[in-house]
Amino acid sequence: MSRKRVEFSFEGEKVTDPVIYQLGRKYDLVTNIRRAHIEGEIGWVVLELDGASSEIEAGLNWVRSLGVNVRLLEGGDIIEGD
Repeated sequence: MSRKRVEFSFEGEKVTDPVIYQLGRKYDLVTNIRRAHIEGEIGWVVLELDGASSEIEAGLNWVRSLGVNVRLLEGGDIIEGD
């Protein structure tokens, strides 16, 4: 089991699409939203993905194919500030 922290940036219609839900279902991943901000047609979300490394990579490639900007994050807990 692997864990990755990522940030997704959304624009336009992608803000209202259930991308995170579909990612978890389609790729057998546990998604944990740590922080998010949506305003109008622009938004971002920081989340943790837990699952098999191959599923995480395939899922992130799928999210990118939808036109969502994906950035890998390193470091401590987003909420705790570690």
